[in-house]
Amino acid sequence: MTDSSPIRRAEDHADPVAFQQHDITESARAHSTMADYHYADQFVLPTKADATGTPEEWAHVALGEVAGRGGQLIWRGLLGLRLARRSAPEQVAGWPIVERGDTWITLAAPSWMLTGNLVFEVGAESVSLVTFIRYERPIGKWIWTRAARAHRRLAPGLLADAQRVLRTRL
Repeated sequence: MTDSSPIRRAEDHADPVAFQQHDITESARAHSTMADYHYADQFVLPTKADATGTPEEWAHVALGEVAGRGGQLIWRGLLGLRLARRSAPEQVAGWPIVERGDTWITLAAPSWMLTGNLVFEVGAESVSLVTFIRYERPIGKWIWTRAARAHRRLAPGLLADAQRVLRTRL
C-alpha cells in the first residue's frame, strides 16, 4: 500500500531532487523486517554515480544530522517510538540497526501504537529511503495518517540535504 504524491523537480534547482516512487522495489521489500505492513513509501534521489558513503553513513547523516532534534521530537514524542538514548555502533539516531548489507541498511523501532522500519539503499545511480509502518492499535493509523503528510513533504529534502553534507566530507 503506498500513497504516491508526486514530487516535482524545481526548475531552478541545481541539485537532483528526490521523488516518490510509485511502487516499492522488491529489494526494499526484501530488506524490511515486516512481513505485513499498512503503509509504505519510497523516495529516490538520483545521484548519477556520485553517491558517496555507505548506507549506514547516509542513515547517520539523514537521521542524526539533517533530521536532528526535530526528527527525535516526531519519532519519540508524536509516534512514541522506543529509541535508544545514546548513539552506539548498532544504532542510528537511536534507531536499532536490525540488518545491513553492502548496499542497504534496515532500522526498526516499535511504539505502543505502531512499528516503523526504515530502509536506506545506495545504488550506482541513486539512494533511496523506504518507510514501512504497521499499525499496532487503531490510534496508530489515525496518528500516522496525519504525520505521513509531513513525512512525504520532508523526506525528499532529507535525502537531498544528506547528499550535500556527504559531498562536503570528500
